[in-house]
Amino acid sequence: MEAVIALSIGVLFGSGIWLILRPRTFQVLMGLLLMSYAVNLFIFVMGRLWINRPPLTIGKTLPDPSTIADPLPQALVLTAIVIGFATTALFLVVMIGARGLTGTDHVDGKEPDQ
Repeated sequence: MEAVIALSIGVLFGSGIWLILRPRTFQVLMGLLLMSYAVNLFIFVMGRLWINRPPLTIGKTLPDPSTIADPLPQALVLTAIVIGFATTALFLVVMIGARGLTGTDHVDGKEPDQ
């Protein structure tokens, strides 16, 4: 299972790098999103995936730490999702403004000669 998750993270990140190198801004945006998904998955997996363990145990006594899942990677991924959403929204606004000023969505503002 570790190989499948490592391969999926690698494919996501590699696809993101490939899209970032494309000449259109929408492709760059999709590449950034894929890379952020890969990093979020990596952070989440580093907290170990537990089967049949609750994220938190509510009770009067403190639970044994080996019986609950680690909440720190979950909190980090949730924070990264929110920051990624805000970054994507900012990039979209800049992309729309650049499209309005230059008339093209090419990353350098010029269409290649045809």
